[in-house]
Amino acid sequence: MAPVLDIASWVLLISGSFFVIVGGIGLLRLPDFYTRVHAASITDTVGAWLIILGLLLQVEHTLVGIKLIMILLFLILTSPLSSHALTKAAYYRETPMFRSGPDQTEDDR
Repeated sequence: MAPVLDIASWVLLISGSFFVIVGGIGLLRLPDFYTRVHAASITDTVGAWLIILGLLLQVEHTLVGIKLIMILLFLILTSPLSSHALTKAAYYRETPMFRSGPDQTEDDR
């Protein structure tokens, strides 16, 4: 049973790391604030959850597992809320969105 848990843990850790790396690249490459927030929220939510779940499969002590579950619950509650609040504040401040194509005006460039 231990090799199966190790394989499942490594799959979760590697896939979580993949999401974190892709989100970091998205923060650097995406054109405007709103798409960058989207990349950061996906990174924070999915990547961190997968990594913590992979770590949960590796722990042997209950106290460490309880701490990881508490961190996971904290992330479940705060990650989507913080991304939403950040985007809503930017929308109310009228932060411009990136536009490309024929409807782009001189002011948008």
